[in-house]
Amino acid sequence: MPLNTRTNAPTDPGACVRASSAHESSYRIQVPIRPARAARVIALDERAEGVAHRLAAARWAAARFYVNRTPGAGGGARLATFDGLPVPLAEALDGADVVVVLATDDHGRDAAAQIGRHCGRNGSTTAGIVLGDGFEADDAVAALRPYARVLLLTADESDAFELLTALRV
Repeated sequence: MPLNTRTNAPTDPGACVRASSAHESSYRIQVPIRPARAARVIALDERAEGVAHRLAAARWAAARFYVNRTPGAGGGARLATFDGLPVPLAEALDGADVVVVLATDDHGRDAAAQIGRHCGRNGSTTAGIVLGDGFEADDAVAALRPYARVLLLTADESDAFELLTALRV
């Protein structure tokens, strides 16, 4: 490589200069990464619902947010929109690419298992975020573990935002 006799620096343009040329830029992908087509975020309990409301205030591509309204053990999972409109589980998850489940305690363990099974049958990526300092959600974690590709246990609510961002929700 030829050198500048005064500075002893290479005279050949560097890789960064060549990479920013018009010729090289024609090889770059020019479209943005497509976000998940149909993301669902489901809060399983009352505290998780508060987190879901704060998350929903951010700008997301096409995410839909739901809250668990399953009465008790043994019943079918019932979801609702933030407005309180009931939505059957199958309808809420129909066509979902990514389903993110939020939990802070064990109240939603039955719904978590039903959501996980549904996603497993339909090939939806499932992620679980369990927020808290202690072990209030052990049963919810156990219910999600067989189905969730990502299972995040954290005390920091901002981790939920970061995970949604990473999943391109």
